[in-house]
Amino acid sequence: MRMRPTLSWTPSGELRPGTTDWAPVADALRAGGVLVLSGAGLSTESGIPDYRGEGGSLSRHTPMTYQEFIGSERARRRYWARSHLGWRTFHRAGPNAGHRAVAAFGRHGLLTGVITQNVDGLHQAAGSEDVVELHGGLERVVCLSCRGFGSRRDLARRLQEANTDFAPMAARLNPDGDADLTDEQVGEFRVVACPRCEGILKPDVVFFGETVPPQRVEQCRELVASATSLLVLGSSLTVMSGLRFVRQAARAGTPVLIVNRDATRGDEHALTRVALPLGTTLTTLADQLNIPLNTTPPAN
Repeated sequence: MRMRPTLSWTPSGELRPGTTDWAPVADALRAGGVLVLSGAGLSTESGIPDYRGEGGSLSRHTPMTYQEFIGSERARRRYWARSHLGWRTFHRAGPNAGHRAVAAFGRHGLLTGVITQNVDGLHQAAGSEDVVELHGGLERVVCLSCRGFGSRRDLARRLQEANTDFAPMAARLNPDGDADLTDEQVGEFRVVACPRCEGILKPDVVFFGETVPPQRVEQCRELVASATSLLVLGSSLTVMSGLRFVRQAARAGTPVLIVNRDATRGDEHALTRVALPLGTTLTTLADQLNIPLNTTPPAN
């Protein structure tokens, strides 16, 4: 039975419908060739907050910008102190039912790939393959001088050794792994340098004000061009880095389907927007398609 649509406001103020009917999404998955584009809303059920949803962190937290990070030693100290504390919680987060459902769709050959705007690595932790991390991943760090990569776990160990007495209580965690701390709590936190060249280390993520590497954008464009449909999960599509792929699909006549509780900037391009919780919806879809979810984490 088809359910009646609900209504919600788009960011522009125009009233558009959001439906509770997920049948078009099920139809798209049955047809196969689906490309998933996921956002922060998919990870909220894992305890990682959203930027823009209800209670989103942007209402109380200004993320670090690329320009501020590279231009100020004090800003880097503040970032790494907050990020080091947040990492302790962030890296313990596990994939939720939504991530497991996406991985199951992939195992059964229904997906052509996953583009994620998230930096948490939870798609991979759930067992998804062919994941393109549009904004990078917090599991890695990169040196801005020698361009060498390193493990965030190794960096966390080095930061702990350099700051043995650092143990403030954070007010809350943000989607980028940054914990809310005051300047007094940051204190004289010691930042460590690249072990190869003593250069500045940065998390391998795209900061606000930084551009996504062109080759990564092109890889995503190719995925969109070859997909039968584009399924957006948990993204407001507020920033152009994700919205451009929705617009590309719409220009090509590729169906766009969105599962997101709130209105998105891409609603006008979508065949439908399902305004239901992601975990429940994707689990129900998997059940309807007779696809079991793997609740056992994949082996490392």
